Amino acid sequence: MAGAATLAGTKPPGSQWPGQQQPPGQQPWGPPDWQQPAGQQPPWGPPPAPGSPYAGAPQPGMQNGGPYGQPRYMAPPKPGIVPLRPLMFGEIMDGSFQAIRRNPKAMLGAAVLAQSLTAILAAVITAVTATSMGSIEAWAESASPAEAASLGIGFFSAFLVVGLLTLLISAVLQGAMVVPVARAILNRRTGFRQMWALSRSRAGALVRLALLLVAAGILAFGLLAALAVALVSSMEGTGALLLIPLVLAFIALFIWIAVKLMVAPAAVVIEELGALAGLRRSWELTRANWWRILGITLVVSILVGVISQVVMIPVSLLAGFLTTFTDPLGGGGDAAATAVALGVVTAVLGALVGALGYAFQTSVMALLYMDLRMRKDGLDISLLRLAESGADPDGVPGRGADNVRGPDNGPSSGPWAHGR
Repeated sequence: MAGAATLAGTKPPGSQWPGQQQPPGQQPWGPPDWQQPAGQQPPWGPPPAPGSPYAGAPQPGMQNGGPYGQPRYMAPPKPGIVPLRPLMFGEIMDGSFQAIRRNPKAMLGAAVLAQSLTAILAAVITAVTATSMGSIEAWAESASPAEAASLGIGFFSAFLVVGLLTLLISAVLQGAMVVPVARAILNRRTGFRQMWALSRSRAGALVRLALLLVAAGILAFGLLAALAVALVSSMEGTGALLLIPLVLAFIALFIWIAVKLMVAPAAVVIEELGALAGLRRSWELTRANWWRILGITLVVSILVGVISQVVMIPVSLLAGFLTTFTDPLGGGGDAAATAVALGVVTAVLGALVGALGYAFQTSVMALLYMDLRMRKDGLDISLLRLAESGADPDGVPGRGADNVRGPDNGPSSGPWAHGR
């Protein structure tokens, strides 16, 4: 009886007698120190009924944590074409397509301009060759060696001038096309005029950058040619054998340097750097990411090359078929006219296909640059703040952004810092 009285007259710690007032926010069951946040349904039991004080409250595990406060994954924000965190390969590919689709006038317009000089030159050469091949051959038979040499030098000079002009225009437009890609990350559309207005001040630096790269390439190939001639002339057969590893080493060195300097145009435009500073910045950003950038670049180049061939091979076959059909015996005027027309059409289609590939490759380069800055400078945190505040809607995201670094002066210590 004493034991029964003891059991009847006591209660477990943390429980209560019927009718006793329960402390606010605490349930009459479960651990005594568990406190239920006000206005939130307990993490057990059926969903709240209409009219319940918990109706409409956030469900456990959907915001800051799961039941009982355990951690729960939160997806990074994605206001535009890519999420604001270091990017994966698939996200770079998809973001590049999205950048072109959302800004077709800026991306495709600039790419067509960059490819237009090459297309015009190819069309003119095709037309001239098809219409005056006979007269050129007759003139060459009666021309003196000096006249033939002067004609060759003239053609070579014209090709060199047009090629250099095309390269400079392509360099400027490639840097300008980084602007709509950067703005698309925050879902800001960009027209051709706005793209040019935001990148016009960097045109001079982009031209100097292109000239530096061209001069370095010419110097490197000149040194290789001089070394090859010296080896062959001095060592004869043995020197020719040594050329194989020398050329392979030169190709490997060329590819390594090209990858290291790949994002220099984007750095010149986004960070408003000079030509030399842009090269140094690209060298710094690509450190410890060389193999990843090389793999992405190879995949993109192969993809663009395959698509271009798939589009252009039927055009070439159709051109040959029409030429044979219009003049099966050859040598007629119809064949020349058909060759000119087909040459022009092929050059135009090639320019359009090349423009699409050029725009896609430039978008990949721009997203690689933004990804590297997210990994090394914490640019994703700055972009997140810019997206939340809506500041500078007509500017370039990442331009003038402060580097957000952790206490160890390393990558930013944001919520995705460990995934860098």
